[in-house]
Amino acid sequence: MGCRVQVLGSCGGWPEPGRACSGFVIEHRGFRVVLDLGYGTLPPLLELLGSRSGEGVDAVVVTHAHPDHMVDLHGLFRARWYTETTSPRLPLYCPRAVLERVADLEEVDAATVGQVFEWHELPGGPHRLGPFTLTTVQLPHFLPNAGVRLQSPDYCVAYTGDTGSSPRIAELGEGADLFIVDATDREQQSGPDGSSDAENNLTAELAGRAAAAAGAKHLLLTHFWPGNDRERSRADAAAHFPGLVSLAEEGLVLQL
Repeated sequence: MGCRVQVLGSCGGWPEPGRACSGFVIEHRGFRVVLDLGYGTLPPLLELLGSRSGEGVDAVVVTHAHPDHMVDLHGLFRARWYTETTSPRLPLYCPRAVLERVADLEEVDAATVGQVFEWHELPGGPHRLGPFTLTTVQLPHFLPNAGVRLQSPDYCVAYTGDTGSSPRIAELGEGADLFIVDATDREQQSGPDGSSDAENNLTAELAGRAAAAAGAKHLLLTHFWPGNDRERSRADAAAHFPGLVSLAEEGLVLQL
């Protein structure tokens, strides 16, 4: 059976009209992993699951505590907390700050959140998630961010979350069948939105260079700053990456 990747959201910072922020679903051998749950990602996830309570997710992995990557995790907490379910606690792999932010939003303590989520701290591991082995690499950002690598005997999907430039990105994505990479490209914008900060977020050019250094097979650009020209980002990455370059779009499904 192949590996299926669906994009829940593709924006960085905040969602554009009709879009959502960072979020992906990885399905392989009957096991379903959610990667990040930023603004607006919960409705398409529940639609995919056909469940108002979030039943059908086997594990959630969140890279860091910025709301455009994790705020709808609070919605998933509520969906499971307030509905009757006999399911066990949902495994959650994330930095502790993510768990604490969910607790703050609900105005409870982390132990209460732990009644819904079985928490495992990132960076850390390796962890076994169904057919996958989860390994992580700490990558540079404004706060602790765990780059994620899901490796099965058949496929490898790697995801940077948000990151600045680092040689560890190539380590994370080495030989990946699909490498999902931050391509914020804020310098496309004028005014205060256009500040480039390669220490904390990548451009599409840097994403392409990193994927090439990793020897990845397929590059999926994501985390586009609202208003960006995404085709320009694709071209900038493709100038430095010889493989297939795709753009994350809400509802996009890739079969590996």
